[in-house]
Amino acid sequence: MQTDAILLKGPGDLAIDCLTLSEPGASDLVVEVAHSGISTGTEKLFYTGKMPPFPGMGYPLVPGYEASGIVVEAGRDSGFSTGDAVFVPGANCFDGARGLFGGAARYLVTDAARAARIDSGMGAEGALLALAATARHAMAGLDRGLPDLIVGHGVLGRLLARLVLAAGGPPPTVWETAPARRTGGDGYRVIDPEEDPRRDYSTIYDASGNGSLLDLLIGRIAKGGEVVLAGFYTEPLSFAFPPAFMKEVRLRVAAEWQPKDLEATRALIEVGALSLSGLISHRASTDDAPQAYRTAFEDSTCLKMILDWDPRAAGHDDRPKEHAA
Repeated sequence: MQTDAILLKGPGDLAIDCLTLSEPGASDLVVEVAHSGISTGTEKLFYTGKMPPFPGMGYPLVPGYEASGIVVEAGRDSGFSTGDAVFVPGANCFDGARGLFGGAARYLVTDAARAARIDSGMGAEGALLALAATARHAMAGLDRGLPDLIVGHGVLGRLLARLVLAAGGPPPTVWETAPARRTGGDGYRVIDPEEDPRRDYSTIYDASGNGSLLDLLIGRIAKGGEVVLAGFYTEPLSFAFPPAFMKEVRLRVAAEWQPKDLEATRALIEVGALSLSGLISHRASTDDAPQAYRTAFEDSTCLKMILDWDPRAAGHDDRPKEHAA
């Protein structure tokens, strides 16, 4: 079985290619992908060649860890049925290409344990489940405070803010330096950090991925407060010790989501406690994939770019489309 897929042969060298899929087993699913998301974090690092050494990395690779679609073949031991709508966080199923992520393809073969059933009515928003689970993972667990300050109003920052409200917490403050991204704060404030005089935040979540902000954030934390690093940082992190010492600051790294985060996030969405609306700002046909990736990585107005693998599912023609965030 073969599939069209996004293939990144090296930094900046991206195109649609035809790849052979591995044979599905008894516990596997074959998924026809309708939508896949483009990550402006880790995928951008691979695209630019700036990704630090990471297990399983290398070229050529199929990017993407945000895919939603329909099961077209279900192994007898999979527990799924043909026609089920699913989210798939990538797959390692390609001959001649690495599948460190592996979600940006028309068809995927994946172990059923990696897939999650979703409501078919979610449409393109179904591809956002991993980001929502990542935000939930950063906040979930014992002795973890809800953020009263979130740094960055991209998709991750917005999801963190929405999860705070869903948990019944006080509306957080969100810092955003880009004026175009200060809109969309439903129930919470989004401001320029220069306009914020507060220096007593108890819990600060950095969703910007900008490690150079550590000293600034430590200066805004209350004594005994916590700074959570929720982004991905390519450079070594450092901070001035005396201010951190005086405030007894705690630093915590939030890693990738776990299956229980995905389950909990899906439940929040299903009961209406968490909305994924307004997070997709751009959509494009896979015929325009190279330009779509450039837009996702270079256009500051692009919150989330979705590739539509099936024009019928997308509900529009093959030209790139933009939708208000």
